[in-house]
Amino acid sequence: MAFENLIGNEKIKSLLTGAVQANNVLHSYLFVGIEGIGKSLFAKEFAQMILCTSNQEKPCKTCKSCLEFQGDSHPDFLQIEPEDGKTIKIEQIRYLQEKIAEKPVTSEKKVYIIEDCDKMTREAANGLLKTLEEPPSYAVLILITTNESKLLATIKSRCTKIAFQSLSEEEIKTYLKSQNNEQNMTSNMIRQCQGSIGRLVKIGEEQEAYTQVENVINNIKKEDITQIWKKAEVLYQAKEKIMDLLDYMNVIFLEKLREEQDMRYTKAVDIIEETKKRITANANYDMSIDNLLLRIWEQFA
Repeated sequence: MAFENLIGNEKIKSLLTGAVQANNVLHSYLFVGIEGIGKSLFAKEFAQMILCTSNQEKPCKTCKSCLEFQGDSHPDFLQIEPEDGKTIKIEQIRYLQEKIAEKPVTSEKKVYIIEDCDKMTREAANGLLKTLEEPPSYAVLILITTNESKLLATIKSRCTKIAFQSLSEEEIKTYLKSQNNEQNMTSNMIRQCQGSIGRLVKIGEEQEAYTQVENVINNIKKEDITQIWKKAEVLYQAKEKIMDLLDYMNVIFLEKLREEQDMRYTKAVDIIEETKKRITANANYDMSIDNLLLRIWEQFA
């Protein structure tokens, strides 16, 4: 069954499956949604369905096309990503144009996925626009982005937009259960991922840091400031991921506000937001963390 291993966005599953079954796949799609929500996985599954040559349920996973796709050797499939992690260059789009001009080899169609399409250079975007204006009848292009506002309006107007929704907390818990990790993530960690499996995975990789932050906040009313500074060592050492940890502090304080209706938690969130601005403005890092913890502690002392 198509998309059987993907969680959430059931309406999109039905839409894409229906398009393949009715032989009504369009020439260009724009997959839009937050980072880590599964857009790329959906795109690849959709591509395999389109390319599958079986007359039965697609993807069959046993035909020549499916086997080539699963082996990353399908001649009618190409996936383009930012070459240096920052931009998609005109040379990459020209290569796509060369390949798209060739007739399909294994399947009736050819599928091209462009990851992070908002990172195309202006020249690359203009080059792609020419292809989108007059695509070959057998070509399907799937553009993927987390920031559609950076795309040329002319590119967006030539694509059918598929908007992915953030996963619900229940869907996140279903995913954790499937990974046998349900008991290791706190409710606050699930909220922090904001409906993104990708973010959830990153939190899992840094779970010890998130746990330490939560312990600091849970003890903020019980201990003196010197003890808080010592226990918050993770904040001083986490300069590269400090914004994520500060966001996590906000999640915890807002949940405590909801539970206790104590407006001091609102002030704590304000202090965190001020600290984020200070760090972004290149204020002294350690002093910023010192000040953050002291001011929050004073709220509850």
